[in-house]
Amino acid sequence: MTTSQRRRDRGLEQAAQIVRLTGAEIRLARQGSGLSIKSAAASVAVSETMFGRIERGRLTHASVQQLALACAAVGLKFAGRPYLDGDPIRDAGHARLLERLRSELPSGVPWRTEVPVAAAGDHRAWDATCRLDSVVVAIEAEMRLSDIQALDRRLALKRRDGNMSIVILLLPDTATNRRALREHRESLRASFPLDTRAVMAALRSGRAPTASSIVVL
Repeated sequence: MTTSQRRRDRGLEQAAQIVRLTGAEIRLARQGSGLSIKSAAASVAVSETMFGRIERGRLTHASVQQLALACAAVGLKFAGRPYLDGDPIRDAGHARLLERLRSELPSGVPWRTEVPVAAAGDHRAWDATCRLDSVVVAIEAEMRLSDIQALDRRLALKRRDGNMSIVILLLPDTATNRRALREHRESLRASFPLDTRAVMAALRSGRAPTASSIVVL
């Protein structure tokens, strides 16, 4: 099964679960208040049939609007929010950035891409890993450095959950990223102490960096 198919299947299952759980909550709230399906549906101008299907989790393609209306009818508020549950898809530019780093390594260095962070059920993955001096180094490539605090938190959780001691945050050498680093580099220093020059010298000689780092290529 391809990565794209797994992402699609996960998204579809999440959608089905939202519909099922929301419907069950609506039904409990309606029954607790003594409302009939007919009265609840009429209060928000939807059909009784549709309302019943929402309650039973049978409206498989329910829209946000439909779920919000059904919730409002029974005194609930539908608050669908996204939560981190994996990593975003990557494009060709991202792949080229990783390849630029790989090309700097001595030939024969073990290199893997899309490496799972932790156990089954955790949908996150490192963009790449390489093994140097018997040390596994994780590489996380970001095309644009933004929302520094969120990025730092996300990578800290991946490092913790994957028990990874050394991580390279890889960035393309763009004016936007250089500006962001000038403004925010020190706020990332505790998590990523080393910079490009020292790290690339180690990598080119086949040695693992001594600490996590930010590399601009």
